[in-house]
Amino acid sequence: MSGQGGGVPRWWLRPITMVVYSLIIINKAGGLVYQRDFHDGLHKLTINDYLVLAGTFHGVHAITRSLTPSALSLLPQTRTGLEVLESATFRLTCFQTYTGTKFLLFTEPHQPNVDVTMRRIYELYADYVMKNPFYQMEMPVRCEAFDRGLGAYVRGRQ
Repeated sequence: MSGQGGGVPRWWLRPITMVVYSLIIINKAGGLVYQRDFHDGLHKLTINDYLVLAGTFHGVHAITRSLTPSALSLLPQTRTGLEVLESATFRLTCFQTYTGTKFLLFTEPHQPNVDVTMRRIYELYADYVMKNPFYQMEMPVRCEAFDRGLGAYVRGRQ
């Protein structure tokens, strides 16, 4: 152990930070409704690349959902499809709502508590987007309050 007097190491006492690279929200038809990068230095994709990514992920998610063994799919909520995709440089976590909207969060590969972050992002979405009387379901998200709340939350975690 390091530190003073054989106590808890200093690195252990540091607050846990989270590096969120990007957030993508896909509607139930597989259309891209929201995309935002949070980390400088990412390779910038074109809007067409994001549209292809959204549609491709939607298709792969549907296929993996149908591959769920029948013994495990007695309850509708157990047929989830692809939830996590990991690589050496990032982790993609998918959260699907009951309405079919998918939240794709790109983070560091070994990031703990991504589910807590995903839940908070969904709460912000529900508060600022879904309760907005001018928002139409399945359409692109254009809500400054959501952008501000999301940005403040992610900056506070990094």
